[in-house]
Amino acid sequence: MGMEGEGGGGVEEMAVEPSSKDQQQQSKALDKLTDRVVDDRQLDSSRVQEAMAALASSKEADNAMRLREKELAAVKINQVDVDIIANELELDKKVAERTLREHKGDAVAAIRYLLR
Repeated sequence: MGMEGEGGGGVEEMAVEPSSKDQQQQSKALDKLTDRVVDDRQLDSSRVQEAMAALASSKEADNAMRLREKELAAVKINQVDVDIIANELELDKKVAERTLREHKGDAVAAIRYLLR
């Protein structure tokens, strides 16, 4: 029975050596994974920065559009001009009104623009 104890101890020693190699391999694999995670995080942070910049420029564009719409809404136009342009050029009244506002109520300039 003493031999079994010795043999058992020998098996345990052999098991320790391969596990240390396994541990080294696992450690290397883990290092590779964590390195990749760090790289992915750096890529993700650059994507976040790009997205934030895009949102900021989008917000500026939205503000510019709102300001432009307010300016156009402030332009006084003659509703008769809108009706004439819409009927004669067979356009939607919204298109005729917008074009007239963009040309500061000048019906002749709006019609010339639409006929181009």
